[in-house]
Amino acid sequence: MASGAPKIAYGSFKGTGADIDIKGQIGFRPRSVRIINEDGPDEGEWIEGMEDASIFKRVAAGTLTLVAGSTTNGITPLADGFKLGADTDLNVSGQLVRFIATE
Repeated sequence: MASGAPKIAYGSFKGTGADIDIKGQIGFRPRSVRIINEDGPDEGEWIEGMEDASIFKRVAAGTLTLVAGSTTNGITPLADGFKLGADTDLNVSGQLVRFIATE
């Protein structure tokens, strides 16, 4: 919070099925990121202090799983956004993914 006020960014993107950087819509290094694949419906969240490329993931069946950073399928914060790995539930090619990121 360089400015002293918390920053919040939200938006959407189409999944690619491969690693994807979400930058232009955010503009800061997030301390938390929540994503929802509307077509799943599946959701995931990364919170500061978790390993890069980690994610808490809940799939449509209701199962909550911690995906460890060693898989590279989770969320990694970037200086101006975040990277979403090639998770087969959350980053599905052509499916709508919504996000909210906070600083």
